[in-house]
Amino acid sequence: MLDLTYETPKPKVIAGAKHDWELVIGMEVHAQVSSKAKLFSGASTKFGAEPNSNVSFVDAAMPGMLPVINEFCVEQAVRTGLGLKAEIHLWSAFDRKNYFYPDLPQGYQISQLYHPIVGEGEILVDMGPGVARKVRIERIHLEQDAGKSIHDMDPNMSFVDLNRTGVALMEIVSRPDIRGPEEAAAYVTKMRQILRYLGTCDGNMQNGNLRADVNVSICRPGAYEKYQETQDFSHLGTRCEIKNMNSMRFIQAAIEVEARRQIAIVEAGGEVEQETRLYDPDKNETRSMRSKEEAHDYRYFPCPDLLPLEIEQGWVDDIAKSLPELPDQKKARFVGDFGLSEYDASVLTAEVEAADYFEQVAEGRDGKMAANWVINELFGRLKKDDTEIADSPVSPEQLGKIIGLIGSDAISGKIAKDLFEIVYTEGGDPEKIVEERGMKQVTDTGAIEAAVDEVIAANPAQVEKAKQNPKLAGWFVGQVMKSTGGKANPKAVNDLVAQKLGL
Repeated sequence: MLDLTYETPKPKVIAGAKHDWELVIGMEVHAQVSSKAKLFSGASTKFGAEPNSNVSFVDAAMPGMLPVINEFCVEQAVRTGLGLKAEIHLWSAFDRKNYFYPDLPQGYQISQLYHPIVGEGEILVDMGPGVARKVRIERIHLEQDAGKSIHDMDPNMSFVDLNRTGVALMEIVSRPDIRGPEEAAAYVTKMRQILRYLGTCDGNMQNGNLRADVNVSICRPGAYEKYQETQDFSHLGTRCEIKNMNSMRFIQAAIEVEARRQIAIVEAGGEVEQETRLYDPDKNETRSMRSKEEAHDYRYFPCPDLLPLEIEQGWVDDIAKSLPELPDQKKARFVGDFGLSEYDASVLTAEVEAADYFEQVAEGRDGKMAANWVINELFGRLKKDDTEIADSPVSPEQLGKIIGLIGSDAISGKIAKDLFEIVYTEGGDPEKIVEERGMKQVTDTGAIEAAVDEVIAANPAQVEKAKQNPKLAGWFVGQVMKSTGGKANPKAVNDLVAQKLGL
């Protein structure tokens, strides 16, 4: 965790027609485990395969087929729990959650209701420099995913693709500690970041590999504090769950519109019904999907096909030793070791690939200069070209050499930008390009002085104006840089211009 003082953000307040209201939000993040095989079968989890081609007899629920747990998926769940500073349960068990759905061949889902593998943990959600909220994690349990129903291929029929059936999911359940739409999006962003650092989920929301169910309720100011004191949920309003959110923007919009819907109901004298709803981004509204089920509605009971899951503390300890440096730790180190601002460190650690790239560039060089070039020049250009950093045309070694040339005064900042453009579009060794194309900075004070003298001699009227207003000295600097093709050392030019003009 960053060795910095954080303040807790204030809750979002929405003005109703009669009263002010605050939001209370809990999240259930469904993260697909990064594994080559499914949770209870050896079928592939590869995305984009031909429909129904990654389906084993177990996934298809053929008679007599029994599930066999994938040890690696268990390891990934433990790794996630450790990354969230959570309690790891050495004894856990699987249950059957019974419900019918066309893309769930078994007629039940194997999950962990009563005895999850991971218990309570926490996550620090960044809301800006110096502002964060600690969100408590209630539990993480393993379960198998369902398949996918496809309704837009035929006007009269629906199709079912069972490729996703049986893929391992981690359901990460938070406490109702989130107090606004922006915080909810920031929470999912931070969760995604941690999972990607850990390598336990790729976080691809577009493919449905990470999605969130958002529980929203409203309460009067002060009620949440009473809940915190007593842990009595009666102080909070009735919650409604918005299912399968896979966009940070939609998460924020859905929370806002759902909160206003609940406020309107309560202020009109009605009662909010606990239910599951869907968000329609085209109409910017939530609509009822079904009444909210409780555990008894699913007829949960212990899965008879699986023994309780027992793991050893030594195994957990070995996983803990293998954990990578996580985002908060890396950000703190970047601030301390490279002298970066918290903002710059946050930008550079947002994705593990970007953090690794920066560290290679900054090794043995000026950290602040490296951060400036990676954030402003490289990220700016990659964003313009809609290119991921993994596909960057400029390697860390190449960018590092450009920064090294600046540091050694071989090239100026202006020349460096021209050099960056050449390397980005054409490739090549920056040092060789500078030599071959005559881009080296002029550091010979004699040559620079001659250029300064020539510009001053040719502009006597401007000299008099500069003596009256020293700010105009910059005009001479620009003219000298222009006459030398931008190769003159800017500091030397500035010093000589000031000296010659007597400023």
